Amino acid sequence: MSRQMNKTLSMLLAAVMAVMAIFAAAPAQADAAAGEIHVYTRDSSSGTREAFEDKGGFAGELTDLAVEVSSNGDMAVKVGQDPQAIGYVSLTTDFAASNLKPLAYEGVEATEANTVSGDYALARPFSYVTRAAGDFDSVEKEQLVAAFVAYITESEEGLGAVEAAGGIVDYDEARPWEELREDHPIVDQDNSGLELLTGGSTSVVKTLEAALQAFQPESGYFSYKVDNTGSSAGYKRTLGDEKDSATRADIGFASREFHPSDEDTSGALLSGVYCLDAVVAVVEAGN
Repeated sequence: MSRQMNKTLSMLLAAVMAVMAIFAAAPAQADAAAGEIHVYTRDSSSGTREAFEDKGGFAGELTDLAVEVSSNGDMAVKVGQDPQAIGYVSLTTDFAASNLKPLAYEGVEATEANTVSGDYALARPFSYVTRAAGDFDSVEKEQLVAAFVAYITESEEGLGAVEAAGGIVDYDEARPWEELREDHPIVDQDNSGLELLTGGSTSVVKTLEAALQAFQPESGYFSYKVDNTGSSAGYKRTLGDEKDSATRADIGFASREFHPSDEDTSGALLSGVYCLDAVVAVVEAGN
């Protein structure tokens, strides 16, 4: 990239400019890369955007010319198709399939090992929250939600499904699902009449769907609907002002921590973190 590109990138974020300096002044790429930079961002409700700005220390520095995209997947597609683009995505993203080049941050590559060690600074949690006890459609659904949470946070099989989809998990206290299921007899009955509804972060979808698919045959073949639109919806649709709306959810997700000031999860049946992730600045693969 040329020095002019790095100057333009300062309109995006000071920290991203530092990231891009790693690739500065590559003669073979200068002509192809020359031109206006297309900055892509998520909307203000996005946990990925919040993590990217807050952990990078540059909240409020985004250029007004940035193109807003609707989801993590949408970001990957648009940046991967635009040689002049820069954006940011979840570490769970398939960079090769999306035609993306991940960029190091402060000289550190975004890898699972660097995220776990704390060397990569743009790490963040994948958080979950459920409806309050007694506020589900039925007792059976409440019990099934509790079983699913146990599956993705405590079982070797559930953690394995999340890990296979790109999540960073901790197996230290994991147990076989065959043992854990004894505490959740709901999974031994036919649950084909139950539908679990999820909402919240789009970045969690890959790991969430992998876990739901693995859990289905272990729990009576329930159905599910993943209607994830952004982290702010995770709380709103389970405990907040949308919990009784047409978009209500049984489990909400955020690709960040829930905010204690306006997202009090103490009333939930269950809440916590099911894996770690990281935010990665990306450009089109040929850049």
